[in-house]
Amino acid sequence: MAIRALIADDEAAARSRLRKLLAAHPSIVVEADAHDGVETLEAFRRYRPDVAFLDVQMPGLNGFEVIRALEPEALPLIVFVTAYDEYALAAFEANAVAYLLKPVARPRLQAVVQRLEQIARMPTEVSQEQIRTNAVARSRHQPLQHVLALQGDRYLLIPLSDVCFFRVEDGVTKMKTSTASYRTNYAIGELEARLPSPPFFRAHRSTLANLTKVATISPMFKGSMLLTMKDAENSEVQVSERQANLVRELLQL
Repeated sequence: MAIRALIADDEAAARSRLRKLLAAHPSIVVEADAHDGVETLEAFRRYRPDVAFLDVQMPGLNGFEVIRALEPEALPLIVFVTAYDEYALAAFEANAVAYLLKPVARPRLQAVVQRLEQIARMPTEVSQEQIRTNAVARSRHQPLQHVLALQGDRYLLIPLSDVCFFRVEDGVTKMKTSTASYRTNYAIGELEARLPSPPFFRAHRSTLANLTKVATISPMFKGSMLLTMKDAENSEVQVSERQANLVRELLQL
């Protein structure tokens, strides 16, 4: 059974070397390359590979962020490719997730391919591997440098400085910039944990706002307040009484 593969690495030489090494394993058919995280997500959608050899340290959107962007059931089998990183390796070992160290050694690659061949034949093992891979990716609570957004079938990286607010609507976290609205795959709690505070703060149970994007502040009943944001629609964000005290402190009102 052929295992369709994707190689994702920002270094062309690393992609070329891995492709050549995999040529010695006829069960692995490399269908596509990707040079960054966004291109990797688009390749997942286009090619639906059985396995991805995924570089952990890609710029822009790293390997862990790529995995977080997908629903667990949409994940192919993942082989992390990484330079030496004690934390990462400990996480991989604890969760029995396949990984390769750079530069990739032939004996290690052979062992990983043999494991892929075994797992690919068993749907229950594939599901368990998806769960383990997600656990590793979500254990890396790195601060966000930008936000991954979805616009139709496209993935976009939005700088944090462009974001006015995040709001949960019908169970989906939407992101609003000054000119557009986007869908995201983040949970509001994950965003709160990974965004810099300030300027981002939890205005409401379902809303995170960027203080630098506030146009006006209006007092409301019982100490709450209403923020008018600097977007094209002059969107309004209601702030609870408890959080209003935090806003006053941050803005020194």
